[in-house]
Amino acid sequence: MALVPQILPSTPLLRYAGAATPFLPLSKPTISPATTRAALVFSHQDRRHRPSITPRCSSSDPGGTGGDDMVELPLFPLPLVLFPGAILPLQIFEFRYRIMMHTLLQTDLRFGVIFSESGTVAEVGCVGEIVKHERLVDDRFFLICKGQERFRVSGIVRSRPYLVARVSWLEDRPPPQEAEDLEGLASEVETHMRDVIRISNRLNGKPEKEGGMDLRRNLFPTPFSFFVASTFEGAPREQQALLELEDTAARLKRERETLRNTLNYLTAASAVKDAFPSSSSSSS
Repeated sequence: MALVPQILPSTPLLRYAGAATPFLPLSKPTISPATTRAALVFSHQDRRHRPSITPRCSSSDPGGTGGDDMVELPLFPLPLVLFPGAILPLQIFEFRYRIMMHTLLQTDLRFGVIFSESGTVAEVGCVGEIVKHERLVDDRFFLICKGQERFRVSGIVRSRPYLVARVSWLEDRPPPQEAEDLEGLASEVETHMRDVIRISNRLNGKPEKEGGMDLRRNLFPTPFSFFVASTFEGAPREQQALLELEDTAARLKRERETLRNTLNYLTAASAVKDAFPSSSSSSS
């Protein structure tokens, strides 16, 4: 199967059959908050000074990630994956999450976004920081959040009225001295992305942009790998697997392979369209 990066709104998506990722069972959490990718108008709110999340030391560290750095973090399970640096619009209407928003807006504007599927949540998520919000008259909220640090759930502190977990921060391991050329890998991934978008646009009858596309935007390899993963919308299990990787080179390699497969698929589809232009146009 192939996966097309969602850089352009009209780019078609073909679901990627990713490998299963570990999930943490909970006591039947009901997930019903609506999410939207549509553009919304938000009233600007000044970001007030707020305290940082208070660390809670732990005597046990089942994940082996450093118990002294554990914190308690409210969790927002969603059927999607948030990455560091990515922007996530949300609409909050369920009562327990409205309670959570009232608390966050008075204290710390950060909470954990974690992928949920079939009554379970993943072990690894990403902190979402509220950068803009609008409270409606019926007490619903529109939010714009930005992805920050990744975290690993070590245990559930409480589940009512909303989930609160004990988490530890997750960072990519520093590369060894004889590591692969991360800049080279990132450049390969960018080239494949550019080719995928170009052929996808051609298949959809969109004109090719002059001067090419600057997808890298001067990002270092690690944040660029998160940006690439965030474009694989519609394939949350593959995104979750990429989020959980603690090696930038491994993440870039996996993205490179996915984009290569996608490029092969689109190239074949483009050849078929060129060979049978009338049938392609009639089917569309």
